[in-house]
Amino acid sequence: MSEGGVVAAVDLGATSGRVMLGYVGDGMLRLEQISRFPNGPVPGADGELRWDFTALYRHVVEGLAEALRREPGIASIGIDSWAVDYGLVSGDELLGEPFHYRDERTARGVEFVHARMPFGELYRRNGLQFLPFNTLYQYVTERGLADAELALLIPDLVAFLLTGAQVAERTNASTTGLVDVRTGQWDLELAERLGIAASVLPPLVDPGAHLGSLKGAARERVGAALDVVAVGSHDTASAVVAVPLTSPNAAYISCGTWGLVGVELDAPVVSDAAREANFTNEGGVDGRVRFLHNVTGLWLLSESVRAWEAEDGTSIDLPGLLEAAASVEGEIPLFDANDPRLSAPGDMPARIAALLDEAGRPVPGSRAAFARTIVESIAQAFAAAVATAGHLTDREVDVIHVVGGGALNRLLCQATADRAGLPVLAGPVEATAIGNVLVQARSHGWFGADASLETLREAVAAAFPPICYQPARRCSLRVGGR
Repeated sequence: MSEGGVVAAVDLGATSGRVMLGYVGDGMLRLEQISRFPNGPVPGADGELRWDFTALYRHVVEGLAEALRREPGIASIGIDSWAVDYGLVSGDELLGEPFHYRDERTARGVEFVHARMPFGELYRRNGLQFLPFNTLYQYVTERGLADAELALLIPDLVAFLLTGAQVAERTNASTTGLVDVRTGQWDLELAERLGIAASVLPPLVDPGAHLGSLKGAARERVGAALDVVAVGSHDTASAVVAVPLTSPNAAYISCGTWGLVGVELDAPVVSDAAREANFTNEGGVDGRVRFLHNVTGLWLLSESVRAWEAEDGTSIDLPGLLEAAASVEGEIPLFDANDPRLSAPGDMPARIAALLDEAGRPVPGSRAAFARTIVESIAQAFAAAVATAGHLTDREVDVIHVVGGGALNRLLCQATADRAGLPVLAGPVEATAIGNVLVQARSHGWFGADASLETLREAVAAAFPPICYQPARRCSLRVGGR
């Protein structure tokens, strides 16, 4: 590492956002959280589901201002977020709050798109698993698209409001369904067939590109003309940068609201078998391919806890609940964690109970047992997706890396190891922010000229040694060449 410094990472998730400082230097990689703020769906005027992007952006700017007060030497800002959602822009203005991907309108979009292009052909072009909220399904239902000059994905929208840059970062753009899986460019023929104007699709840029500096009101509110650098702006792309892969046959799970389960490839897999297994090929940093399957993750647990808290009128101690769940003995009834009936907000325990009843399985009688059923069902879905990823890519997966918030859930990590029959390496928890920081640091030359992803991952392994779980026992594995 030639030198170092400090950068700011804006990390926006579907339930919360953070502004972090990342310190990078010789043998050092450290994060400091500056601010954390809530995020989530809000009802629109006509009952539709939207994001309160105005509040989200205000929180981002306030967090950056505080970061600059604490650390005046910030070299740049990087922004990542959840995928698929967007805002419409005309001139310098945002044309209304962005739709939330769980809004019911997406079902109409699926019917419209598949009537014009069968899913088999669509998969060969964009390589994406079927998810009813992928951006192209949203675009064809978007009445405001005709009045917009640009459609900007969430992290690109934040960067636009900060700097005026009108671009689409490639890893996140790959989740729209409108990027050619083989060339990495916009598929303008597909957009035309679906009636999506090419003019609303901004130029694509790669992670590491310098987008410009803060301007106008953003500069005044933050306090300096800080540079903004494109990172892997899809949060999973940033998270995968920070997976300290220990084997060429490793699988990863980026686990939070969703569990993104897959392997890293050099080229996409768009076989009929991959399509039938609903695996996706999304863009990664340095042209890598994130070949993965979206599994419903800790959303099931967090929604259940939310329902129980509403029922009790008080908060629930989640660590205590999980500790009690780990002590549950006897047969654990399982349900399909990927059942689409579990995808919307609402009374999650009741819907899970209905699935168990439907399958002729007993409904747990206590919350601890119910939590255990949820965790084990998620772990079973993770294990199945890992096995399928190995089969589809002709790899014998030998280790699973779990990063993100799920790495803190010891019960989930152990259950995944048990059900997959493979060691699980858990951590880092803040993988997304770390990956964001590392791509910025590399753009400044702090890892030397042309540093590889492997070099960045060695720094992660040294700074954040993972915890290892073997089926039914802990283990000690060599990590990062140490």
